[in-house]
Amino acid sequence: MLASSVKDFFRKILPWPLYRRLKRIREESKVFFSRRDLTSLARIYQTDKWGRHFYTPIYSQAFSDLRYKPVRLLEIGIGGYAKSRMGGNSLRMWKSYFPKGIITGIDIYDKTDLAESRIHIYTGDQSDADFLNRVSNIEGPYDVIIDDGSHMQSHIILSFETLFPLMASGGIYVIEDTQTSYWPKFEGSTKEMATVNSAMNYFINKVHHVNKSEWIKEDLQKEYAHDDIASISFYHNLIFITKS
Repeated sequence: MLASSVKDFFRKILPWPLYRRLKRIREESKVFFSRRDLTSLARIYQTDKWGRHFYTPIYSQAFSDLRYKPVRLLEIGIGGYAKSRMGGNSLRMWKSYFPKGIITGIDIYDKTDLAESRIHIYTGDQSDADFLNRVSNIEGPYDVIIDDGSHMQSHIILSFETLFPLMASGGIYVIEDTQTSYWPKFEGSTKEMATVNSAMNYFINKVHHVNKSEWIKEDLQKEYAHDDIASISFYHNLIFITKS
């Protein structure tokens, strides 16, 4: 509580560029003396991908072969809600984890104050396919996409259908916080779990597309030609979709 109060105090009295620079120095010094594994980085950058959700061990396993490659990563949802200078913690974590990577973040709120070297920020709605296409034309093709955005089921599905075809071959698309598939606030349902148009049901159905080449009807194969899905993996509150 005291540390948080001190941090809030300096955020209020210092000019934003100076406060941000001091914060980065503090984070980078911690990284230098850390093990530099993803869980350690999540703790340093204070993201909820560890502690609240425990996603980092799964991410570490999935991304280990990509770590030192020039990956292009898109994260939907930057955090901090309407506060323009709050959030971006996971973007900085990914920047540190992928030292050759370009990290792009999009958010419905203006977060451009959080942009820095190798972190590019765009303001827009993840349910706007035109916006997603414009950003992808500039920053893509992506090797990794992480949807940690609105968690509205219709937004998750639209974003996937727009962005997955634009990914690089072998790309990994991740949906976070899939527990929202069961919550009415996010267009999900527990009562109508089997029939609601949720992200979970959508991707459960997509499992069949892994075997698309074996489908008897060629017209269906053509209809879903953009669905080059190599694998789908389900974890607690996480889905990983790998592109062929």
